[in-house]
Amino acid sequence: MPIDATQPYDDQNIFAKILRGEIPATRLYDDDYAIAFPDIAPQAPTHILVIPKGAYVSWDDFSARASDAEIAGFVRAVGTVARDAGLVAPGYRLLANTGHDSHQEVPHLHVHIFAGRPLGLMLAR
Repeated sequence: MPIDATQPYDDQNIFAKILRGEIPATRLYDDDYAIAFPDIAPQAPTHILVIPKGAYVSWDDFSARASDAEIAGFVRAVGTVARDAGLVAPGYRLLANTGHDSHQEVPHLHVHIFAGRPLGLMLAR
């Protein structure tokens, strides 16, 4: 169910629980600013989620409140994950949903990395 990205951060969301180690996840990347792990319901042959370690609901929240170091660290983490997975040459897509109309389902900022096949048009017509 899509969430309202204008609401305060909910520290009981699934990604907060993964960050605290309450729910297991295969960590493909982990540094001071972000972690990455495979999506449990992949929408492409490669579907990786990258989340910041800070408590941010959405891209809007993150861009407004995160420190410059957190923003740089998170953006660099996304690029590192894509490079380490060998996705640059064949190509990949990044997606960060915000709010109801985009169908954001978890109230913690996350970037999807999709790859592994031609992905087609960005939006259904």
